[in-house]
Amino acid sequence: MADGLDNDKVNLLKRAFSMFDSGKKGSIEKEKVRTILTTLGQTYDDKQLDTLLDGEDPEGTGYLNFESFCKVAVNFLENEDDEVLQKELKEAFRLYDKQGNGYIPTSSLREILVALDDQLTNDQLNEMIAEIDTDSSGTVDFDEFIEMMTGD
Repeated sequence: MADGLDNDKVNLLKRAFSMFDSGKKGSIEKEKVRTILTTLGQTYDDKQLDTLLDGEDPEGTGYLNFESFCKVAVNFLENEDDEVLQKELKEAFRLYDKQGNGYIPTSSLREILVALDDQLTNDQLNEMIAEIDTDSSGTVDFDEFIEMMTGD
């Protein structure tokens, strides 16, 4: 599908995309691509990103479908390897695991999800959290978090 992306990256992007595609319309707002890249710990050049986004949205709809999103994201993900990705996800996790317990409460996870997409309903959030907190512990450990973000 997207050149230069292995399955892990495609899965990661699929998850990120679907988190933002709360209405399951198959498209996300162009602006949310910035947030996704930032969330994934990617650095990007604003002008380059704008050019790529505009190139994938010639009609100026303000939205991108998954394939277009991948074509944009691949420019920033290509030189990533899994080790770097794990490290970046660990950093993101650490931001919320302030006590360094190795897990975050699902309330923090809810905050992360709401920050990613403020259109999510309570039901959708509960469903996503139930999916992630597979052992219903009320906490999400690093492995569950990684699984959520990468689909591993």
